[in-house]
Amino acid sequence: MNKRLERLGFAVSNTAKPLLVLSGITKRFGAVEALRNVDLDVRAGEVVALLGDNGAGKSTLIKIVSGAHPPSGGSMLFDGKAVRQFDPRHAREIGIETIYQDLALAENLNVGANIFLGRELRQHRLGLPMLDRARMREEATQALEQLDIHIPDLNQPVGELSGGQRQAVAVARAVYWHAKLVIMDEPTAAVGVGEHEAILQLIARLAEHGVAVILITHTMADVWRVADRIVVLTRGAKALEGTPTGLGEDAVVRSMLFGRQQA
Repeated sequence: MNKRLERLGFAVSNTAKPLLVLSGITKRFGAVEALRNVDLDVRAGEVVALLGDNGAGKSTLIKIVSGAHPPSGGSMLFDGKAVRQFDPRHAREIGIETIYQDLALAENLNVGANIFLGRELRQHRLGLPMLDRARMREEATQALEQLDIHIPDLNQPVGELSGGQRQAVAVARAVYWHAKLVIMDEPTAAVGVGEHEAILQLIARLAEHGVAVILITHTMADVWRVADRIVVLTRGAKALEGTPTGLGEDAVVRSMLFGRQQA
């Protein structure tokens, strides 16, 4: 059992009902088959590391889950319901948030404004709708505190924050809007050592709050720190799946490079 889960006193049960179920997912772009018959399930409170070399199909798979691409074949269930509408807005509505490397933050706006970006809170004064900045700041503070995130000045533009703080704002935004599944694409890339550790702790806290996490990373040490399960894609197909302790790093690396037959 993962040490993080042992410390919390519970385990993600293999018999628990999965939050996300992908069955036989295939994706074609013209004559190119980017994904081939991929199965994947993720449970609430579980961190699943999705690994693979460049071109393995990771980005295509998460774009299907996040609604950016419809699959060419296969099915997707989320929270027990079939997903037939593939667009990012619908994905967010049902509780799927994706945090890409660029974070999709407005650098000229402060923390509260970014958490409510596109979904701003308003109040009426003299019959006119106006942004409720005070309430957005209050709600943003609570969202950050829920995840034990500390940002000294919530009024400064997000562009002035460090890489780790910006990542934390993106995660807090997902949690505030009741994300059930958060997809994180290379969250520790291009940050310092201290912030790297803070981001790993943040991923663990997401899982502790019952949020499912799909983690895409090339940093194997991160996988062994926070992942409950590993899924390896090679040339568009699932090549390997298991727990970090059950698989071992050598088997994972061989699978990433050579596929199922070498795992």
